[in-house]
Amino acid sequence: MAEVQHEAVQDLEKKIEQTRQRFKNEFLQESTEKYDSRDLEKLEKEDSLVESYLTWRLYVVDDTLKMIDESLQWRKEYGVNDLTESTIPKWMFETGAVYLHGYDKEGNKLFWFNVKLHVKDAKTTVDKKKYIAFWLERYAKKEPGMPLTVLFDMTDSGLSNIDMDFVKYVINCFKVYYPKFLSKMIIVEMPWIMNAAWKIVKSWLGPEAISKLKFASKSEVQTFIGPEYLPPHLGGTDSFKYSYPPLPDDDFQTPISDNGPIVSEDDTESKEGEMEGKDALETSFSSEVVIKPKKVNFLEDSLRAEDNDKGDTNARTKGARKPQTTFKGTLLDVSPAEELSFGSGEKSLIILNNVTKNQVAFKVRTTAPEKYRVKPSSSCCEPGSLVDIVVSLHGGCQVSPQDRFLIMAAEMDNVGSQELPQFWKDVPKNKIMEHRLRCHVLESVKSPASPLQNSPLDTVSSGHQELNTVVSSGGAETSSCASWPPTPGWSRRCILVCGFRKFSSGWC
Repeated sequence: MAEVQHEAVQDLEKKIEQTRQRFKNEFLQESTEKYDSRDLEKLEKEDSLVESYLTWRLYVVDDTLKMIDESLQWRKEYGVNDLTESTIPKWMFETGAVYLHGYDKEGNKLFWFNVKLHVKDAKTTVDKKKYIAFWLERYAKKEPGMPLTVLFDMTDSGLSNIDMDFVKYVINCFKVYYPKFLSKMIIVEMPWIMNAAWKIVKSWLGPEAISKLKFASKSEVQTFIGPEYLPPHLGGTDSFKYSYPPLPDDDFQTPISDNGPIVSEDDTESKEGEMEGKDALETSFSSEVVIKPKKVNFLEDSLRAEDNDKGDTNARTKGARKPQTTFKGTLLDVSPAEELSFGSGEKSLIILNNVTKNQVAFKVRTTAPEKYRVKPSSSCCEPGSLVDIVVSLHGGCQVSPQDRFLIMAAEMDNVGSQELPQFWKDVPKNKIMEHRLRCHVLESVKSPASPLQNSPLDTVSSGHQELNTVVSSGGAETSSCASWPPTPGWSRRCILVCGFRKFSSGWC
């Protein structure tokens, strides 16, 4: 088994290096001006980026090179690396025609297109395309490697709302420009008069993505998305209403407390605590929000916590699932890199490693503060030292793949003179390192999921069962892993999801 895995790693590394070398020889010899130098640097340094192109092109290097060339030229043409909120016309954000919000049942972020709000206009075509690129690039930076589910809500739409050129562009974004980003494309409440138009769309998707296209009625859409993330007009209970500003984002909040529900000394403190939880997203991402500082000295609090924790660190971390992967950050290395895994009755461990020469403040936020205990949820990390953060569930709560954690970190200059709330209020946004983790429920504790045809996770699940069969059979079926990848959709990311990491830690 280990031999097969080692050969697979070597084969993939050879493919990545071959792709890089051929791209240099065949596309960069004459001129590099048609590409953004920042994209060329990423292509040279990030194996995962090259691998994503290879995977989408079924590991055929010739096809992969064409895809990389087209993708990088598009990125320069639209100035993708320089797209910001201020470079997009404000009225586009105000319409609410496109935005990111919520998750499907597999934990993939939802990318909403309210088709009835789209009007074909040649004068605004380029701006609209940049608008889509802005959202995709924003998501790619916040949750690298995480797939999206695109939802075209066609409620109350008509022929005047259909812009085939724009639809083709959206499809190309996932087919060429952002490989492996597409989990599913769901068309909801499509009027029968548009059947012919969507048959054309199917032809654009190509065989590698056609299985990801799903048509659903109002009643069928809940097969893919839970009611908590569907608006009432689609039979859901989500009270979210798009408004701008600010841009909608994950609702990261402060966990209820380290050891249970918050008990305040008076009503004022209680109200302040509630307000801090409700406004945590704005607190994290907008310097305009003002928090009333608690009278706590950051250094004293940190040292006191350190003294108290020395005796019970082993007790706190005992039984916690230790991470196997690491994200290399500018201020902190974060383990695990992408997913916080939970088994039955288990705690999970987040390990922070300060890679700077200064003290680093950190805090942890979650989209489900009522479900998780996080200890410590806010503190500091000394230069070169490690901090263990234990995440556990409150009694009766269950982990969901929609749950997310946000690690925020910033270097401290004046150690000992700053209060914690005041520090986070004053620190510039561009000085804050952010890293997101999604939750993963291990197979042994997953509740039966509703059957989804042609879902990317179907492949992962079947792959996991195959690997379990190989291990349990003592080598009788080892040959089933001899060809790599087992399916075109497999990658390092899939390995992490399906649990193969216990046999292949070298991949992490």
